[in-house]
Amino acid sequence: MDPFEDTLRRLREAFGVGRTRPAEFRAAQLQGLGRFLRDNRQRLQDALAEDLGKSAIESDVSEIIMCQNEVDLALKNLHTWIKDEPTATNLFTKLGSAFIRKEPFGLVLIIAPWNYPLNLTLVPLVGAIAAGNCVVLKPSEISKGTEKVLAELLPQYLDQSCFAVVLGGPQETGRLLEHKFDYILFTGSPRVGKIVMAAAAKHLTPVTLELGGKNPCYVDDNCDPQTVANRVAWYRYFNAGQTCVAPDYVLCSREMQERLLPALQSAITRFYGDDPQNSPSLGRIINQKHFKRLQGLLGCGRVAIGGQSDESARYIAPTVLVDVQETEPVMQEEIFGPILPLLTVSSLDEAIAFINRREKPLALYAFSNNNQVVNQLLDRTSSGSFGGNEGFIYLTLPTLPLGGVGNSGMGRYHGKFSFDTFSHHRACLLSPAGMERLNEIRYPPYSDWSQQLIRWAMSSQSCTLL
Repeated sequence: MDPFEDTLRRLREAFGVGRTRPAEFRAAQLQGLGRFLRDNRQRLQDALAEDLGKSAIESDVSEIIMCQNEVDLALKNLHTWIKDEPTATNLFTKLGSAFIRKEPFGLVLIIAPWNYPLNLTLVPLVGAIAAGNCVVLKPSEISKGTEKVLAELLPQYLDQSCFAVVLGGPQETGRLLEHKFDYILFTGSPRVGKIVMAAAAKHLTPVTLELGGKNPCYVDDNCDPQTVANRVAWYRYFNAGQTCVAPDYVLCSREMQERLLPALQSAITRFYGDDPQNSPSLGRIINQKHFKRLQGLLGCGRVAIGGQSDESARYIAPTVLVDVQETEPVMQEEIFGPILPLLTVSSLDEAIAFINRREKPLALYAFSNNNQVVNQLLDRTSSGSFGGNEGFIYLTLPTLPLGGVGNSGMGRYHGKFSFDTFSHHRACLLSPAGMERLNEIRYPPYSDWSQQLIRWAMSSQSCTLL
């Protein structure tokens, strides 16, 4: 017995009769999503604290408020986004109307991860709803508290004939992927991303893959080490380092490393106190499996700061490693925890070469008082996103897309980019049914004069003159 068959049939039938297409329906569902966030804020904060040890403020700024902002933006701009977009015509099509229509794909599958289990589930959902799709949401089974809230409460705020939350682990997700969807957005690891893409390929289903990677952070000699330490430490240890766009390792000179270490220690102490385990601002590792993995990475290089752990509390201290070799495990996999390796390079060119011989990262960061250094990193590398003297605060800007490149993913979303991702941009040309005499020049046989006129009508110069 297929556990998903009835649900998927119900959603496809709803889409088939056009239930999700009216702007009024889309707005009503977005409003329901906004009410879900407002009505259940405390429940969501409690669930995020249970799953990841998140403080209320961290849950608000990185999850709840960001979701609410996406809802508000979509509601404000919905009627503008869904309008047909007029385009230019040439001489042959001058009497017609050329435009782009944004159509929903149909039945969309969103597979979310556990590290930001509300944000990375609902932000894509906003775009899918705004674009007029029916949606199957698959929250992560690892973040059990948030999964429970989404499964039990979210359906009460959305039209259940058009939206469904499905549960399960890898086996159930595999069975779900055997079905044909019209679009899939997956957030997770490159390894699982390949599985999702292979399943989608069987149905020629388009995908957006938001994957991870090792995000480099270059620190130039020409900068204030304490300023850099404050920013890098906050971004590295936010959500206990379980952020796909967090700086994953630092590249700097030997001299800068010596200046950076005491600055990092100072920042960690100011942020989390002398005993970070008792800090309400430091989250916890999601489960024992990931805790064990991270504990193993503490054996790489040499611990310069932190290194303490408590398995019963799923706690790993904010840690800095030095004397790390490129071949060690901590440099071969995305860390996804509160561990920051420092590697030394002799020059900017060596840092760029180091970055470019690895897979393209989801994010790349550069710190320097010299704008030319920052711009060289920007110009000579490739990454999903880039921060100059800054970290992933750009995620709070819906005007900027989130998306990877190469091994770190494909596609993009956030703000209007989400709407565009879940919309088919249909090319349309409407011509008058009459006035056939004007079209006769297009038909054979072609005289020398008609050939010349056709070529001129097709050229950009004719469009400019008209």
